[in-house]
Amino acid sequence: MSSLEPVTRSFPAPSRHAPAARKRRGALRSACAALLVVAVVSGCGTAQGALQASTPPSAPPAAPSGATVTPPGGSGPSEPPSAPTAPGTRPPAGSDAAAAPSATAPGRTPGAPRPGSPQPAPGAPTAGTPTAGTPTTGTPPAQPAPPPAAPGVSAALVAGTAHGGRTVALTFDDGPGPATGQVLDVLAQYGARATFCQIGPQAAANPAMVKRILAAGHRLCDHSVHHPQPFAALSHDRQVEEIVPARDMIVRAGGAGTEVPWFRAPGGGFTAANQQVAAAAGMRPLTWTVDTRDWSRPGVPAIVASVQRGLRPGGVVLMHDGGGDRSQTVAALRQLLPWLTAQGYGFDFPAV
Repeated sequence: MSSLEPVTRSFPAPSRHAPAARKRRGALRSACAALLVVAVVSGCGTAQGALQASTPPSAPPAAPSGATVTPPGGSGPSEPPSAPTAPGTRPPAGSDAAAAPSATAPGRTPGAPRPGSPQPAPGAPTAGTPTAGTPTTGTPPAQPAPPPAAPGVSAALVAGTAHGGRTVALTFDDGPGPATGQVLDVLAQYGARATFCQIGPQAAANPAMVKRILAAGHRLCDHSVHHPQPFAALSHDRQVEEIVPARDMIVRAGGAGTEVPWFRAPGGGFTAANQQVAAAAGMRPLTWTVDTRDWSRPGVPAIVASVQRGLRPGGVVLMHDGGGDRSQTVAALRQLLPWLTAQGYGFDFPAV
């Protein structure tokens, strides 16, 4: 072919498969477009979730009055909040207060009555609530006012003789007993006077001895009904029952005109209250300054030495004529009386 000859390009004839290929390409483009849309939507959703997670939730809007509130993720409506429960009353069944654990017992609210217990009447005070005119728990009941002392009788303890100076008051407790007569004999021998503190029932059982004591010029003292110890630990009423009836028994045993000017508490168990009881009954409370402890039978020398060592002018000596074997007391008295006289002591009664 020469260079001047026109060039003619030839194209292949259209294939019969061309329309099918075009359809496949169109379907592929549609599928790609759909995949792109899904990817875009998914990406937007993920971004929105991340944004919500990083943003604090806002408070839910307040529910209208009376409307029920459904908590997020809950299975049903909750009860509206109930009003505060009054103290001492049981909260409504099903409320939060009723379901809360109790500090006193499981399932109980503090102050609420036990299930099945009687309910208080409306307006009645609840347990633990003081009412007007009612003493609160822990407050002791008022004690009765002490009786007034008899005219001219002091409730102060007597621990000396009536005249003071170089005098001594000899006192004998727990009689009358088997040794009382011997004591009276020794006293008479030295012209000594003494005071006998007597147990009420024993005086009532020996009225002749009580009268002999009075006839010899001696004096009487109340020493209770049963000699209980510790005397100060007894109730007020019990102490009154020990003091006043004993005095009455001694007075009856002595006969008309018998006087009982003193009361001596068993074991010296004096208190301001029983001293006042004695004074109200016309008796001074009588103690001592020398305790010979002859009741324990320490021996005659020990009894004598206790007086010689402890006696001071105006002192009150404690011995016993009852309550057991008093042979040591009688023997010691036979030594003490001449010694006291030799020391210039006179014999006196306690002060009144």
